Order: sequence, then structure tokens, then C-alpha cells
Amino acid sequence: MVKSMDFTPSARAADLTNRVREFVDTEIEPVEPEFVADIAARRARGEDPWTPHPAIETLKAKARAQGLWNLFLPAGHEGPYAAKYGTDGAAGLSNLDYAPVAEQMGRSFIAPLIFNSNAPDTGNMEVILKYGSQAQKDRWLDPLLDGRIRSAFLMTEPGVASSDATNMAATARIEGDEVVLNGRKWWSSGAGHPDCKVGIYMALTDESADRHHQHSMVLVPMDAPGVKVERLLTTLGQYDEPLGHGEVSLTDVRLPVESIIGGPGMAFAIAQGRLGPGRVHHCMRLIGLSEKALELACERATSRVAFGKPLVNLGGNRERLAKARIAINQARLHVLHAAWKLDTFGTAGALSEVSEIKAAVPQMACDVIDLAIQLHGGGGTGPDFPLAAAYAGARSLRLADGPDEVHLVVVARHLLKPYAAGSSAPNA
Repeated sequence: MVKSMDFTPSARAADLTNRVREFVDTEIEPVEPEFVADIAARRARGEDPWTPHPAIETLKAKARAQGLWNLFLPAGHEGPYAAKYGTDGAAGLSNLDYAPVAEQMGRSFIAPLIFNSNAPDTGNMEVILKYGSQAQKDRWLDPLLDGRIRSAFLMTEPGVASSDATNMAATARIEGDEVVLNGRKWWSSGAGHPDCKVGIYMALTDESADRHHQHSMVLVPMDAPGVKVERLLTTLGQYDEPLGHGEVSLTDVRLPVESIIGGPGMAFAIAQGRLGPGRVHHCMRLIGLSEKALELACERATSRVAFGKPLVNLGGNRERLAKARIAINQARLHVLHAAWKLDTFGTAGALSEVSEIKAAVPQMACDVIDLAIQLHGGGGTGPDFPLAAAYAGARSLRLADGPDEVHLVVVARHLLKPYAAGSSAPNA
């Protein structure tokens, strides 16, 4: 039986969406340029640019006091943490209800951090919440939900094609009651924050097992002996302070075997549960970012004059802006459909839809932001507008959580599955 689709947010979700948008508009966006300028000035003076501006903690306290804290907590998994950590004791949100909330957070680079709903912390917290032991929750989940610490996700490696996770060279070998970690990771998101205290490290444990049970996820204290952040990396010239992406080496890091999440060999199963909702979060934040870019584009196109006319009346710009409007609306409905499928049929029932949005939305965002940059001329590529950083973020998401090509393979596999019986001819 075909289930009817209804993308209408619940009354609670609609209220939270409006409150988050008001907080972003009135509390965050007016001071965000100051944060960006402060980071640039400290970097120019050779000072530490990673320590967050003190006003960020003030904003976090305000958001928490208003109940706008840990809104990502997933329905059915929030348990006692909802009451303890700032969601007014209410149940967690479904993917469909969280989607418009995430969109409003995406309008600002720092808003997700202010609401304690930023990547990779949200995904890491969901992993510990769903798969972690009580001891792991007590040590790491509580302070993460409380906003006292940050975290990193250590998966991608410099020496192998990490689009195929089975290529992983980093190891997590079990020796008695210990797990020993050796490897090098990069693009480890969150590693630059001075409060990053724990990383989730995915590595090879047993190559004799079947390909989906060879790997484990391990909770690694970032100050453990043998863990070193070798360098922090730029994405198209952007460091993404205060979170950042690091290259991290692990050399003979010895931890109790209880540091493995869910037990040895469970990494792929955990990743499937983590990545579906996380991709919805990423895509909805990108839609919020695209909306912000389109607003800036419209403001520029109607106020800037060249050759005696507003830019909007030159060179087909009206049509380009109209197509951007259409593209964002299409993308939003696409993501809401994927979120509904996740809520209705679970991860296994939404594999194609999640891959569809992950391939489509970052490309849409790149196109819209590129249009905004073009309308801003040279200024669009510089530090006086948020567009260069926006483009770097959107472009990097065509690689993060799986490159476009991998997701298109998934979509094609599901698309062609009903036709497989007719593909027995040679070279079919």
C-alpha cells in the first residue's frame, strides 16, 4: 500500500523553526561579521585564530535559556537527555520536523555551533546515543550535550581513495584487553577547536572478516599518548575556524577495548545509521545557505548600477535569479521527501533518496552561490562578503560524506534493480 506523503511540520517544529530564525536574525547575524573580522585580525597578527570569540559562549547561553539547544536529538533515541540538556523535556524531533529547523541554522556559519547542533558533533553524539555503552555516554555524551567539549570524526585517509571505505589502511587491532591504533587521517572535521577532546576513529580491525565486518569505530581521547594533530587544513583557502579540519596521526595509541563503539566489526552498521540523518542535516543547512546567498544576490542586483542600469536588468540576470529561486524550492522538497522516507521506512528504505539529495543539493548550492559571487564582482571572492566561504563549504560537501559519484552509483543501482532480470545479454 502506498503511504500518503505529508511534509507539514508539526506545531512544535513550526514554532522551533520560527524561534531559531528569529534568534539567527536578531542575535547572530548582526555580530557574525565581528567574529569573522576578529579571526582574520588575529591571524594577520600571528595570534591564535582558533579560540572562539568570547561572545559565542554568551550566545550559546542565550540559545540554551530559550530552549534552542540540542534540537537535533532524534525522536525515539533522546531518552533522559532531552530533559537534562535543554530541549524542555520534550521528545526529539523526527527528520522531517528537524529539516526546517536545520535550514534556518544554515543561514549562518556559526549558528549550528550556537545551538549545539553543528557537525560533526551532532553525528558523533547520535552514534554514542544510539550505539554507545553507558560508560561511553557518561564520559563523552554528557559533556558533548552540555556543550563543554567538542569532538572530531576521523575517517578519511591521505594515502588511499577514501570514497571506498574498505580501502582503509589505518588499523585498530585488539591485543588482549586493549585496542591499539595506528594510522593517519585527514579532513578530520572538528579537530581545530581548542575544546575538541574526543574523536571517533574508524579503522581496520580484522581483514579476515567479511568486508562489512572488518572495521571498528573507536572513541579516542584527543590527548591520548600517540595522538597528534599534525596540521590544520584549508578548504579552498578557508580554515573554517573555530572548528576546522585536521590531519591527525595515531601512533601505537593504546586504549581499553571498551573504547570500541558497539563492539569490534560494527563500524559499517553504525555508519549507515549515522550518515542518513546527517546527510539530511547537511542538505537542509545548505538550503538555508543558498537562501541567504540568493537574498544577497537580489540585494546586489537591484541596488548596483552598471552601464546606466541596475544589474538585475542586464545580461539575463532576472532569468538567472528566477532559476535560482526554482532550484532552491525544488531542492527543499527533495530533501523533505528524503526525510519523510527516513522517518517512514528507516535508513534501508531511503537509501536512494538520501543519495539523491546528497548529490543534488550541494551542486544546487554551488550554482546559486556562484551566481551571487558573479553579481558581486571581485567583492564576491573576497572577505567583505560571506560568499567565498559559503562556496568553499558547499563545494567541499560534494566530497564529504561520500563524493557525488558514489551517491550516483547508489541511485543508479536502485533505479536499475527492477530491470536486472533483463540484463543477461553479453556486455549488458
